[in-house]
Amino acid sequence: MIKAENIVKSFDGRTVLKNISVQFEAGQTNLIIGRSGSGKTVLLKCLVGLHEVDEGAIYYDDVCFSTLDFRRRKAIRRDVGMIFQGGALLDASTVEENVKLPLDLFTDQSEEEKMERVNYCLKRVNLDHAHHLYPSELSGGMVKRAAIARAIVMNPRYLFCDEPNSGLDPQTSIVIDNLIQDITKEYNITTIINTHDMNSVMEIGEKVVFIYEGNKWWEGSHDDILQADNKELNDFVFASAMAKRARGVF
Repeated sequence: MIKAENIVKSFDGRTVLKNISVQFEAGQTNLIIGRSGSGKTVLLKCLVGLHEVDEGAIYYDDVCFSTLDFRRRKAIRRDVGMIFQGGALLDASTVEENVKLPLDLFTDQSEEEKMERVNYCLKRVNLDHAHHLYPSELSGGMVKRAAIARAIVMNPRYLFCDEPNSGLDPQTSIVIDNLIQDITKEYNITTIINTHDMNSVMEIGEKVVFIYEGNKWWEGSHDDILQADNKELNDFVFASAMAKRARGVF
């Protein structure tokens, strides 16, 4: 579980997050949505500790992350996996080397133990044929699957995903969504996904938090969205659907 209590964040005198309180449970896919500039990316960065909050507190289970010193935060971050928008693989390293990197940096496992874990994770994301390929040799969907393998190689308790379907076609996006949801449930991970993709929201949004002008404006499940009596949320959903239709996605 990850919880935010009354968090406020400002930049250059402008308040970006306004007294947000929200709780994300383990074992389910938690999605943060909102227009560009709404504050959803800042919220994600505050939750993962990339931004310090000005007021309020972030909790990882029963531990107040906001009050921890660097050493104690580092211990929690070992339990965190990250999937970045572009995959963020190292171009000069193979898929195998990219996935093994966290084990090299943060464990004292033997090479045999590391490779056993790498092999398992690559098989889990259906990339067991791609060990010695470089990122430039991968499709967009393969890059994202390699990024997922790297994110789970340390058996994380918490998983953060920043626009995991960015740049992918709809069919590949569904594969990535299902993979993230399956891994979340299999390992009982607290997964938080920052997304613009309404297909993701409607398919795997077990909890959806809508951020509007820095406020938590609405929360519920994907089943609740179409019945929601919330003008700003309805406008956002409609605009997202129209944008996809204009691009020929539907």
